[in-house]
Amino acid sequence: MRAVFTGLLTVLLLVTSAPTAADDVAATARERQWQLAPLDMAKAWRVSKGRGVTVAVLDTGVDARHPDLAGAVVKGPDLTGQTGRDRWGHHGTAMASLIAGRGHGEDRAEGVIGIAPESTVLSVRVTLENDDPRREQQRTRARGRDSLARGIRYAVDHGAKVISMSLGGGSGTWEGSADEEEAVQYALAAGAVLVASAGNDGDGPNKKNFPAAYPGVIAVGAVDRKLKVAGFSNRREYLSVVAPGSQIVSADGSDSYVIGDGTSSAAAMVAGIAALIRSAQPGLTPLQVRRAIEASAGRKGHSRSYGHGVVNAALALDAAERLATRSPAENRRLAPYFGGGPAAAAPDSRAVVITALLALATAMAARVVVLGGRGRR
Repeated sequence: MRAVFTGLLTVLLLVTSAPTAADDVAATARERQWQLAPLDMAKAWRVSKGRGVTVAVLDTGVDARHPDLAGAVVKGPDLTGQTGRDRWGHHGTAMASLIAGRGHGEDRAEGVIGIAPESTVLSVRVTLENDDPRREQQRTRARGRDSLARGIRYAVDHGAKVISMSLGGGSGTWEGSADEEEAVQYALAAGAVLVASAGNDGDGPNKKNFPAAYPGVIAVGAVDRKLKVAGFSNRREYLSVVAPGSQIVSADGSDSYVIGDGTSSAAAMVAGIAALIRSAQPGLTPLQVRRAIEASAGRKGHSRSYGHGVVNAALALDAAERLATRSPAENRRLAPYFGGGPAAAAPDSRAVVITALLALATAMAARVVVLGGRGRR
């Protein structure tokens, strides 16, 4: 399948060569990170900042030269089958900064601070920028078509405990692929948490979007500053939670910043929250991490627009701690469905239903025999 990023990007700020101007821009970038308050990051960071966790960013590449990402990035392979660095890494750098941005300057008070600022990003390039004319070549080349599946496996094999995929389907590829779904299951079996953007055509065709729609992937939609679901955010039954995704400031290139809308940003933030949980409670399974994230949203029931609600990092950490202290028997009673949307019937429940139906059929058959016998008498 051809992967494209789901979001962004409208240029807001470009850092100039003048130090004073650069400082002013970086300070403005931090001031505009409105999402930190509703996500309750100040409280969450007292518990965890993601130390020791590797988050794989499967995207367009990450520019490790950006001051907010200094020391935070491990370079992985380029799986796109393309060469050259023009139109390279803008979207991936933005996503990496929202996950693991460390800011810079005195007390790191300038620039973009990520949700898990002590985590490490593993950059794996699996797609090209949306405006790259070579995207069609990637789609037709065998090595480019399976780049996402190979990227997932690479991330797992190189220690990633969280995999962030702010990606979506391209033209004619909305059905997903067997290779990708197998890679997702491989990652889950290895204990990795997978997060993906739900898609940005919610006010249009609202198509099923992969990799978000694969069972086991945490699908994330977007809300605006009022915490209302954004018009562009896809509304689907597999949606897990929503997070800030409108007017989001992020890093761009080697020294600049952008602001934009999209479920890409929302997914990156939830990947950061998963990293916080992974650091604080490393023994939790991917399903338990997902349950902690969904529990933090506080919404009763599930909706196609909000999933389980607006995620909260501090409450997710609280929920993770409760899950970590439960007995094995209690944890086994977690809903068995590990995809998006409403829970499916548990295998045991299906067995009970089938048994009951068989018993009913037997009883009806016996009644027919009895009635038939009475008629003959």
